[in-house]
Amino acid sequence: MDNQTICSHIKAITEVKIASEKVCEECIKEHSDWVHLRTCQTCGVTLCCDQSPKKHMTKHYNHEKHPVVASAETGERWMWCYPDELFVDY
Repeated sequence: MDNQTICSHIKAITEVKIASEKVCEECIKEHSDWVHLRTCQTCGVTLCCDQSPKKHMTKHYNHEKHPVVASAETGERWMWCYPDELFVDY
């Protein structure tokens, strides 16, 4: 990662949280489907992405203000910072 293009939110992450289960618990509760999963780098919750019908991770960000998520998809190594709208491979 190039430190000049990384925001303070992403710089603050010392260890990337990985999804313990590859499910969106909120989608399961609501009997909905998800497309991709994201893991919150503040609290570790894994929820569905904005391509999913319910967009649970963005709702989590809007409610909790946890700024950074990482892809929970196998083979993907990137993070997204909501407040700075910054995408970073790691």
